[in-house]
Amino acid sequence: MSSFSTQSPLWFCSQIGAREHFAIPRALHQNGKLAALCTDFWASPLARKFAAGKLRPLAARFHPDLARQPGLVHSWNLRSLGWEFLLRRKFAGAPYPGFIEVGKRFSTSVREHLKRRTDLNGRSIFFAYDTGALESFAWCRSQKIQCVLNQMDPNRVEVDLVRAEEKNWPGWAVRPLEVPEEYFARREQEWVLADRIVVNSEFSRQALLQQGVPAEKLVVIPLCYETGEAKRKSEIVNHKSDAPLRVLFLGQVLLRKGIQYLLAAARQLEKENIHFDVVGPVGISEAAIKTAPGNVTFHGRTRRDQAADWYRQADVFVLPTLSDGFALTQLEAMAHGLPVIATPNCGAVVTDGADGFLVPPRDADALAQTFWRYLAQPELLVAQAAAAREKSRQFTLNRLAENLARLETDLGK
Repeated sequence: MSSFSTQSPLWFCSQIGAREHFAIPRALHQNGKLAALCTDFWASPLARKFAAGKLRPLAARFHPDLARQPGLVHSWNLRSLGWEFLLRRKFAGAPYPGFIEVGKRFSTSVREHLKRRTDLNGRSIFFAYDTGALESFAWCRSQKIQCVLNQMDPNRVEVDLVRAEEKNWPGWAVRPLEVPEEYFARREQEWVLADRIVVNSEFSRQALLQQGVPAEKLVVIPLCYETGEAKRKSEIVNHKSDAPLRVLFLGQVLLRKGIQYLLAAARQLEKENIHFDVVGPVGISEAAIKTAPGNVTFHGRTRRDQAADWYRQADVFVLPTLSDGFALTQLEAMAHGLPVIATPNCGAVVTDGADGFLVPPRDADALAQTFWRYLAQPELLVAQAAAAREKSRQFTLNRLAENLARLETDLGK
């Protein structure tokens, strides 16, 4: 790790959860820019070894890159278990009030920690994620510390899209999407306090512009994915003509993700040699699942360490999303040599016709036509698989660090 420059500002990062496996603080840390990371839970060696059941995901709240420097990470492990209990019990049926409450508690804890630090000054930069930043931002602004917010999704625009789908597909949602105005208000207050707002896609940038965020505050920084960690296919193999084309959908099975249009497309292909594997926590009704044609299998939730197996079994990855801040699964799939079919309503990863295809959102016919194209031209799989691997290598931690450096320069002007 390079030493901190006396002329360069130090960054203080704050985040609930692992969030892209701590990519932002790691990118800063590798260049000697990170002064501290505040997070809700940081897994100890015992937690990583013995966490099981519902606590198993907590074992992933750790990264060795950040653990090597003592004192770099500050967490509230016992408190965060209480926050987790609050979300699971009190707010189980209505999560958004829970997100507000946990965001307040976490941001207040971070604020009190920052007050005790002696290495914060007017040249410092405080970086945090939406909903968990307001109280910390208010104090930082009072101390002339610059604030950078990462807005993870398109906010009201996304909610409006989902509500429209609930009307178009009655009975499909497990429960209606209910987002209190207080949730939006909290985020919008964070936008006002932030000096810059990072979004991960042009789609999100346009959505925030629609909601009145000044253009000069918005910065698009794509996510990264470490392709070296992906256990990719050792070689590209031609798809066997007698085997079904395996299409993988991996993620939350929700109206927002476009599962309704994927099922409609699959229905058009029931007589073709193609199968759709839907992997992830199911958030649509039993009645909706029963409408799926026979060439679709719902596999339910999978552990993160099992996702690679699904990628290796697939030929094509599909992401018919209506709204995503970025959708990291695009990069994961490409790193495993899968062409990706996506919509423009997420991070700009796919080059249409080169490493996959772009289709309009809410268009089952366009999806079906794209699958037919692969069935008719199986050689596309080979060429696009190679291009997909190369594309995934562009979204590196080093590239993320470069984008953050440009943001830092812009803040210093």
